Amino acid sequence: MIRICTTLAQQGYTVTLVGRKLNQSEALQQHPFVQKRLFCWFTKGPLFYAEYNLRLFFWLLLQQADCICAIDLDTILPCYFASQLKRTKRVYDAHELFCEMKEIVTRPSRYRMWKRIERFAVPKFRYGYTVCEPIAEEFEKMYNVKYEVVRNVPVINSQMVKGVRHTENNTQPSTLNPKPSTFLLYQGAVNEGRSFETLIPAMKLVNVSLHIYGDGNFLAQTQTLIAQNQLEEKVLLKGKLKPAELKNITSTAYAGITLFENNGLSNYLSLANRFFDYIQAGVPQLCVDYPAYRNINNQFETALLIPDTSEETIAKGLNKLLSDPVLYARLKANCQKAAVVLNWQEEEKRLINFYKKLLG
Repeated sequence: MIRICTTLAQQGYTVTLVGRKLNQSEALQQHPFVQKRLFCWFTKGPLFYAEYNLRLFFWLLLQQADCICAIDLDTILPCYFASQLKRTKRVYDAHELFCEMKEIVTRPSRYRMWKRIERFAVPKFRYGYTVCEPIAEEFEKMYNVKYEVVRNVPVINSQMVKGVRHTENNTQPSTLNPKPSTFLLYQGAVNEGRSFETLIPAMKLVNVSLHIYGDGNFLAQTQTLIAQNQLEEKVLLKGKLKPAELKNITSTAYAGITLFENNGLSNYLSLANRFFDYIQAGVPQLCVDYPAYRNINNQFETALLIPDTSEETIAKGLNKLLSDPVLYARLKANCQKAAVVLNWQEEEKRLINFYKKLLG
C-alpha cells in the first residue's frame, strides 16, 4: 500500500491511506500521502469487524473524495455504501481471493458470511485490480468484472541493475553477494496455509538454519511445532521488521521459501510479495509449483519449483539448492536479470494508467 499510495501521490493525486490503530502500533513514518488510523475497542473476531466497518463508514462519509478504494473484502461494505451515498467512483483492490483463504474456506459458517458479502458487493465494483492474472480471471468468471493486474513487486534494487550491466559488459559474472550466509529465509505473514506444519519438521533433514521474519495468526502454533520437533536451535523466529530492515536481511540469505498449502483457491492462485522480494534481493528460492509462480519461472527461472508441500518434498528441494552449485548459480544469475523487469518502477505504469483512465 505504501508503494501504491506513493505512486499516486507523485502523480498529483491527494491520497489518504486508512487503517486501524492497535496498542502495539508503531509511530507512523512520513510519506507523501496522508495516513489515518481508526481506533477500535475490539481487536479481533466478529465484533472487531463490525466496529471497524462502522467506524470506517462514518469516517468516509465526512471526507471529500473523487474515488474510494476498498482494500480486500473486509473493507468493501463501508466503501460501497459510502461511495453510493456520496456518489463517488469506487475501486476494489483485491490482494487475494478472500473467501478462499484457509482460515475462511475451512470454517463453513465464516465462509458463508464472507461469501454473501462478496456476492453482494464485488459485482457493484466495476473498476478494480488484483495481483495476478489467475485471480483476475477468477473474478471475471464469478462476477463478470474485468479487473486489471497490478503485481506487488518491490522497488528496483539499484545494485542489482549495476550487477546486470556489469555481467553484460564483462566476461566475468557479477557477484553481488559472493559469500551468502548459509541460512534459509521465510519472510511475511506467519499465517494458516503457509505450510509450516510440514516446513518445520522438514528442517530436521536440512543441515542449515531457517530464519522466520514476520508474525500472524499461526505464530503460536509455529512455536509449538518448533518445540515439538526439538528445533529451537535451528528454526529461529525473528519477529517482524520494518521493510527497509527486512530488505537488508533478505539479501544476506542463502535461499528464500515461498510455500502455500493447496487447500483453497486463494493459495493455489496466489502470487506472494515475498516471491518478488527474493528475486529483487538476488536470492534463489524454493517455491511451490502453482500457476502464477510457474508462469513467471518459465520466463526467468529464479526458483526451484516443487510439486507439493510434504515434508519429504520440501527437504529434498532445500537440499538440492544447498548441494547443486550449478543450479544455484544459474538461479542467482537469473534473479539479477529478472529484477530489471519485475520491479515497481515498471509495474506502477499499469497503476498510473488505470487511475488516469478512471479519474483523468
